[in-house]
Amino acid sequence: MSRTISIEPVTRIEGHARITLQLADTGEVEDAKFHLTQFRGFEKFCEGRPYREMPALTARTCGICPVSHLLASNKACDDLLAVTIPPTAEKLRRVMNLAQLVQSHALSFFHLSSPDLLLGWDSDPATRNIFGVMRQDPELAKSGIRLRQIGQSIIETLGGKKIHPTWVVPGGVNEPLPEDKRDVMLAMLPEGLRIAKDTYAFFKNLVPKFKDEASHFGTAPTMFLSLVTPKGNLEHYDGLLRIKDAQGRIVEDMVPPRDYRRIIGEAVEDFSYMKFPYYKPQGYPRGIYRVGPLARLNNAEACGTPFADVALAEFRTLQDDTGPVTSSFHYHYARLVEIIYALEAMQRLLKGEDILDKRVRARARGNRYEGIGVAEAPRGTLMHHYKIDDEGLIDWVDLIIATGHNNLAMNRSIKEVADAYVEGNNLQEGMLNRVEAVIRCYDPCLSCASHAFGQMPLAIELKDASGQVVDRLVRE
Repeated sequence: MSRTISIEPVTRIEGHARITLQLADTGEVEDAKFHLTQFRGFEKFCEGRPYREMPALTARTCGICPVSHLLASNKACDDLLAVTIPPTAEKLRRVMNLAQLVQSHALSFFHLSSPDLLLGWDSDPATRNIFGVMRQDPELAKSGIRLRQIGQSIIETLGGKKIHPTWVVPGGVNEPLPEDKRDVMLAMLPEGLRIAKDTYAFFKNLVPKFKDEASHFGTAPTMFLSLVTPKGNLEHYDGLLRIKDAQGRIVEDMVPPRDYRRIIGEAVEDFSYMKFPYYKPQGYPRGIYRVGPLARLNNAEACGTPFADVALAEFRTLQDDTGPVTSSFHYHYARLVEIIYALEAMQRLLKGEDILDKRVRARARGNRYEGIGVAEAPRGTLMHHYKIDDEGLIDWVDLIIATGHNNLAMNRSIKEVADAYVEGNNLQEGMLNRVEAVIRCYDPCLSCASHAFGQMPLAIELKDASGQVVDRLVRE
């Protein structure tokens, strides 16, 4: 008879999820699903709030990537104001976004994924964690902590707080950058860049050991979506949308973020509280694509900073042919390239002549009924879309979260890994760890992504003051 394997919780990710594998009586995997099991619903409870509250509200979606929501939300508010923010304000926002990229990618690579890479997929799960990494390679562990600290410190220097800063506001930023703070940040970057380059060299030499995993960890053909500059280069804060297919052909190019609904649709399923975005012209679920560092490097003509461009050229050799790098295992490699780029780009921005300019905010009232803000979060393209009434109160919100864009791909990837490694009649912990590990490649941020109503199983208990259950309602 068929059996179901449940992996719950999925470990070393942000948020709560489980994986179910449906096995045939032969032990073969028939189906695999990735379930987001928490519901938060920011899209609904933001309705009725003044639009100027949206950056602070939506940043609370997550404590890992609040800066990403802060920036996308403020960009949507800029659109509602119908203003162009001052050039220095844009550069300061970019610095904060790049610092967020560094700290988040460092968390993913060093803390969440390096235990598998350094200790092995089949190692003892009791030690397959950051503490095991500390024992095995103390310098690597310290490097991860320090690199994340640098990113967080730059966010704090700019915004006053490491988590949920309020320095970015509709129309720009709250205050100009003082010279002493600029110098503090510049002083951190050479050390960060040294750590990033050393880690990149370490991992580049490690990659050949994982040839088998790279050939099975999410290699099914998909499209890739990201922002690019008008020249087609790597972009994280602003830009235009590009989609490439699995052969490297450009399917959509230079699409203004305001037109995202022409190309992106959203579906829901009854097994997850996460939406399933898809490429509209191909329909659901055929219009599958990936976002994030892998997609950004596949879509970019160049990074635009010296060492990152060298690393990008080496990244492209991971694929035997001339097409995109298709294995989701190589999200890890792409993150390290982006960390290098972010540190180099911050140096360039902070050394700019106008970075200390005092004009950092454009002031206006709501001049449009609709605003759209799109930026690249560490995990991929993040979209905030608001509609307001005459009083400036939110009528409607649509949040397309980076992790949500990857939902179809994550579900396909766990099936691919399970097919390759899971033997239903001889289950081993390392097999199931590989299924979890492909999800960690995407570095999902599930607290951000739980906005679909769906029809998940639900149990509600009513307890009296003594803790006794007096009533229970169950929805299967």
